[in-house]
Amino acid sequence: MKQSQLFTKTLKDAPKDEKSANAQLLIRAGFVDKLASGVYDYLPLGLRVKKKIEEIVREEMNNIGGQEILMPSLTPKENWEKTGRWTVEEMYKIKDEEMGLGWTHEEIITPMIMRHILSPKDLPKYVYQIQTKFRNEPRAKSGLLRCREFAMKDLYSFHSDEKQLDDYYEKVKQAYFNIFEKCGIRNETFLTLASGGTFSEYSHEFQTITPAGEDTIYICPGCGIAINKEVKKEKCPGCGGIKFREEKAIEVGNIFKLGSRYSEPFGLKNENGDFVIMGCYGIGITRLIGTIAEVLSDTKGLVWPAPVAPFAVHLIELSMGDVEVKEKAEEIYRILQNANFEVIYDDRDDKTAGEKFNDCDLMGMPLRVVVSKKTLEKDSVEIKKRQADLSQLIKIADILSNVQKSI
Repeated sequence: MKQSQLFTKTLKDAPKDEKSANAQLLIRAGFVDKLASGVYDYLPLGLRVKKKIEEIVREEMNNIGGQEILMPSLTPKENWEKTGRWTVEEMYKIKDEEMGLGWTHEEIITPMIMRHILSPKDLPKYVYQIQTKFRNEPRAKSGLLRCREFAMKDLYSFHSDEKQLDDYYEKVKQAYFNIFEKCGIRNETFLTLASGGTFSEYSHEFQTITPAGEDTIYICPGCGIAINKEVKKEKCPGCGGIKFREEKAIEVGNIFKLGSRYSEPFGLKNENGDFVIMGCYGIGITRLIGTIAEVLSDTKGLVWPAPVAPFAVHLIELSMGDVEVKEKAEEIYRILQNANFEVIYDDRDDKTAGEKFNDCDLMGMPLRVVVSKKTLEKDSVEIKKRQADLSQLIKIADILSNVQKSI
């Protein structure tokens, strides 16, 4: 992608109506655009990040036996009435149509699964979707962390007995940690005991530490378990410790043992006539974008981990009208692309070196590669990792191996 052709532009100043760092940075860098409170357009760069995260999530869900489906956002009133959730304030309802926009999908997946579980051999089953959700969110003020329209992965599991659920629940925990590792936030993310369990004493959240977080968690230094403030007890349920570290955090995922909370209203039973045991497991895809922006950014701008970065390399040419430099930069651009590196190439003629460097830092690609008259005098380019203090010169002949090692 040539930056001169990218239709979005960076902004020097943060939008005045955005208080959260994630929204300010993502808007300034041209990743998203605000349409309304809690509603954002995903521009080319932001959409690339979203798709990268979706693929990471999809791979991990497939690895634990998940099968991807897609359910409608438009959902009938009668399904929600069976579970008593038609009246919840979170749901957007369509006047006179007796339909609502999905903010979660237990009421839709359960009767659908009933039509496909035809024998004892059909359990367990694990199905998930990556889909747009709608939630009437009165606190839509934290950028991508709390939206009215957002992308979410929701996985649902169906089991004959509790042991099946317990075993699968542990697999999902590990899959979630794998996802957060690839997204660059594993070290800041803690499994957190929370309220809301309908089948066990606790549900579990995955909370990422950041001052921008809306939740307060208490971390046990003895075993690493965290406890949400709303369920905090005097002793750690994991090791019995009594000392905790208080932190602000963002909830990036949650998992629940549902038991028969939703199978019972719909009459979903196993081969023995018992109600099917269920679990549900959510990850906010677009919330993850905002979380990464909050946790990994610095004073210069965004800092994307390589697996989710929209481009691996930000190639900058400083030709200052020099045709030879321009041509060599174009050649290097082709070399990198032909080697299957994702490259955004700043070929803009109307920007100074300082403006190009500032935009590069703001946009946050993992590696910067600079071509200038000075570097070409040594048959070299200058490379610098986004968070490194110093750059280095490498020979153009060695560019592919060095770029590969640096991202």
